[in-house]
Amino acid sequence: MTRKVIIDCDPGIDDAVAICMALFDPRLDVLAITACAGTVDSDQSTANVRGIVNLLDPPRYPRIGAASPCEDAPVSDDTELHGPDGLAGCKFSDADRQQRHPSDKVIGELLRLHPGQITIVCCGPLTNIARAFSRDPGLTELVDKVVISGGTYAHGGNVTPAAESNMHFDPKSAREIFASATTKSLVPLDVTEEVTFGVDLLESIPKKFTRAGDLLHRILPFAFRAAHERLGRESISLYDPTALIAVLEPDLFKWREMAGDVETQGELTRGATIFDRRIRHHWQFNMEVAIDVEANEVAERVVRGLRYAGQQT
Repeated sequence: MTRKVIIDCDPGIDDAVAICMALFDPRLDVLAITACAGTVDSDQSTANVRGIVNLLDPPRYPRIGAASPCEDAPVSDDTELHGPDGLAGCKFSDADRQQRHPSDKVIGELLRLHPGQITIVCCGPLTNIARAFSRDPGLTELVDKVVISGGTYAHGGNVTPAAESNMHFDPKSAREIFASATTKSLVPLDVTEEVTFGVDLLESIPKKFTRAGDLLHRILPFAFRAAHERLGRESISLYDPTALIAVLEPDLFKWREMAGDVETQGELTRGATIFDRRIRHHWQFNMEVAIDVEANEVAERVVRGLRYAGQQT
């Protein structure tokens, strides 16, 4: 049995790696890849999704959703770590194979077509699913599961001292999804930062003559250089591929039922994810949160997934 998924993302180098893994994993049926603004603006994000899929040329093409601008988006973006176009400045060809439909519309149509069967893997801000649920509130009952890459539990932020980038970009939508009547799993920085890759990763991924290898060898060296120059790190974390492994092999993570919310107003804490950790908590549990991870095993699964993608291309 394959798991039907929608990948909602704002590519982003780690998003691109996750897409590469997902499109060729026999356990997944990728129905759609829906773009959202975040790492880059909405137009660039849509172009990036199309460019990645065009380069990889998978045996079965997913539907592609076009991103729309986010209201109240912060001025900052994440191009320092991902390149001016979000994909290391590679400017992949944007082949327009499909008619453009808004991401939230694509999500809604697929949930109606496959009720109770789709896992939405959220690798970017939660703008699209919040819009889809706002347009059609009945959709919340049709989602099998929402897996969210982002937020923090006890870890500091990565875009501000308090907030992770996906939550900081659109905290209002994040708050709506946290409060929604859906089954949710949060894969926060606390675990994704634990899964690290050294530059020797470049020797383990597919060769350049494969389509997957071509993509990876063009974007990953930039990620290592940016981490060294901007963060003073010799390794990188691949947040969204780690979240994808949490979908495929959740037993490699330790989960805890928790009650979470997102700060939308704070001048210093916009996008901070807050959990009721009082001895006598007052909030109702609304999600499971990954609080620990078998980091080496997850890293091995990521590499294995990329190698498999190379064998198919």
